[in-house]
Amino acid sequence: MIASYEFEFCQVQVYEDYVISIMNEGVVVSPEFIIKMSFIAKKHFKNKDFLYISHRVNSYALNPLAYFKVNEISNLIALAVVSKDPKQKMQSSLEKTFFEKEFRQFDTLKEALEWKDEIIKAN
Repeated sequence: MIASYEFEFCQVQVYEDYVISIMNEGVVVSPEFIIKMSFIAKKHFKNKDFLYISHRVNSYALNPLAYFKVNEISNLIALAVVSKDPKQKMQSSLEKTFFEKEFRQFDTLKEALEWKDEIIKAN
């Protein structure tokens, strides 16, 4: 791990070519949250592609408009959602329609990291 951040709405772990976020219980993720988190992309991945993994261990809501801000992060090449929760799976299916790049849902973090390796290698 390169760095770790704790925001009022989530925790983020930064690795060489990806980040893992865990949102806090009950949060509603808004476009403003994405703006705050985009500094991580600028700081740690300035001239490098990376993948975002949303590890959904807590229950929270996401404003789909947040994806308009996420799509503005040019070096973010893919997004993975990790959850076995049927509600989260249904929500991620909806979110996929708002994200303009590679997007996949996984049951385990291990599966998401294996996919991350494929995506990074392909790019």
